[in-house]
Amino acid sequence: MKPTLVILAAGMASRYGSMKQIESFGPGGETIMDYSIYDAIRAGFGKVVFIIREEFAENFKAIFEPKLKGRIETDYVYQYLEAYTGGRTIPAERTKPWGTAHAVLCCKGKVNEPFAVINADDYYGRDAFVKAYDFLTKDVNEKTYSIIGYELRNTLSDNGSVSRGVCDVDANNNLTDINERTSIFRNADGKITYEDANGLHEVSEDSLVSMNYLCFAPGFIDLCEEQFGKFLDEHGNEPKAEFFLPLAMKHFIESGKGDVKVIPTSAKWFGVTYKEDAPGVKASVEALVAKGEYPAQLWR
Repeated sequence: MKPTLVILAAGMASRYGSMKQIESFGPGGETIMDYSIYDAIRAGFGKVVFIIREEFAENFKAIFEPKLKGRIETDYVYQYLEAYTGGRTIPAERTKPWGTAHAVLCCKGKVNEPFAVINADDYYGRDAFVKAYDFLTKDVNEKTYSIIGYELRNTLSDNGSVSRGVCDVDANNNLTDINERTSIFRNADGKITYEDANGLHEVSEDSLVSMNYLCFAPGFIDLCEEQFGKFLDEHGNEPKAEFFLPLAMKHFIESGKGDVKVIPTSAKWFGVTYKEDAPGVKASVEALVAKGEYPAQLWR
């Protein structure tokens, strides 16, 4: 059974509202998401599932169906604020759904095979898809999930500090902890540094970080459902509380249910953390096209 690629796009859907694609970076008007899907297809993924907001579904499908028809199976999941809340009262001031693990939970019944989860607006690189496919077809099971781990040096912005989940691993490359560093940057001496309440700290160039490229067996969706109920009992009255994927994964590890492998990739990540990043992203895509990594017109 071929694995499925799940793309978290509900937070982006408003940018499709007037039939316009999100910002184009490729020479043929391609978005970052187009390159991820292209890499997934050539790695061997059999289906792509878009998690979007239902009110933008018609426009979204009009953009992607013509490109992908005959290339890969597509499906759509709608993330509702009320989904899987079990009839609990939702705070009146709550306007958006409950985060990335809730988004994956909304795939229940749609995704019944090993799957990877990515962000819609991050470029992950071909190597990441090859390694994810390899893991999902050979090693994944209900006691073994994975994170595609990026070298920290390959995930920075030239235009300001970034937040990164720095992975701690044991001797077998199993995840033991993720430390969220909310302000990572290169200092004046070129050293990668993060700042916290205790000051400035250097961090290794080759530290592995999570960029939200995650691989699961289908039972993870049931785990999300179990944990979401507990999350709502504890945080459901907080208007801005979010049920994130790392929270569900942390429970998976700490409860002894299994391990999360951190699979290193040398791929260079890029994305638009700041508006000023956009020209650099476009230049990075153009360089990949010039090297022959992608055709100039991706879907022709």
